[in-house]
Amino acid sequence: MSLTAGRIRRVDALRGFAVCGIMLVNAWQQTVRRAPTSLDWVMTNLFQSRFYPMFAFLFGLSFALFLRSARRRTRRPRVVMLRRLAVLAVLGAAHTLIDPGEVLLPYALLGALVLLPASLLPRWAVLLAGSGTLVASVLDSHPYVLITALFLLGLAAAPGTEPGRGPTRLGGADGLGSGPFLGVVCGAAAVLAAWLTWWWNHAPPGGGVYQAAALCGAVAYAAAFLLLARRATLFETLGRMTLTNYVTGTTVIVVAMPLLEADDTGAALVVLAAVTVAAQAVFCRWWLARHRYGPLEWVWRTLTWWGTSRGIWWGVETTGQTVVRDPRSAVPDPRRPRPGDQPRDRA
Repeated sequence: MSLTAGRIRRVDALRGFAVCGIMLVNAWQQTVRRAPTSLDWVMTNLFQSRFYPMFAFLFGLSFALFLRSARRRTRRPRVVMLRRLAVLAVLGAAHTLIDPGEVLLPYALLGALVLLPASLLPRWAVLLAGSGTLVASVLDSHPYVLITALFLLGLAAAPGTEPGRGPTRLGGADGLGSGPFLGVVCGAAAVLAAWLTWWWNHAPPGGGVYQAAALCGAVAYAAAFLLLARRATLFETLGRMTLTNYVTGTTVIVVAMPLLEADDTGAALVVLAAVTVAAQAVFCRWWLARHRYGPLEWVWRTLTWWGTSRGIWWGVETTGQTVVRDPRSAVPDPRRPRPGDQPRDRA
């Protein structure tokens, strides 16, 4: 895939896959039942903590891609990035009124405190810092240690962020890995995840065994998804509207909480997650066929670039489609193909 034409579609698709899993896990985590069920075992051992690592890694990768895009539009890309993070922090602070355990505000703060300074370092230094923090995350079970490590690793994995440096053979054109490499990673991570999960269940040790099992599970799921999802248009549309889907998903959970807590089997939360994701997928495809960005994504982007970009008139940017029709795209706009003369945001 060309790194200069359009969005990086596998990044969108994997982000959409992660959002689906996060919706299910969030519904389960916020529901209190009287007694454990078989669903609790499945969620704990197969789903919990398996999706937010993907999201964290992609946040770091998208951070680098946005900086690269911003360099073509402004002389001060990091100032624009700081504004982007500030807007995200405000949205996150508002979102805490709905979900006190939300992640937008912490992600924005970590982005400003960790990723922004790290973006000044050479790739090898970011990779070294991320690897060291990843080792530390196994010893410290606090999830934000792992999130910090994955932020840095995602930043280091982003392709073409250094002048004169293209994609790597193993990382592929988008930093997410090539076929044979993904196959090896998927198999190794799946074996490690199964062994660590068995160990944690049969002889719970100290340290971060569960954290390591969850991380290996996340790597296995992500690699398997990238290998199998050749036509992941459903997930691609969900991934392009991640912010909108995350906020609406938690809102649905809060509204449906009485129903979820009244169901001791846990079946209601599975149905709720499936119905919500299906509705979001339909809405995303409908919306993106008519608009270039999701509702909250448009607000985020407009406030980020307010008054700083030639493509924004008086600080207000249209949400209409502005790209040439791509028959391979998840959301082509057959009615209004226009010249692709505006900068494109890949974050």
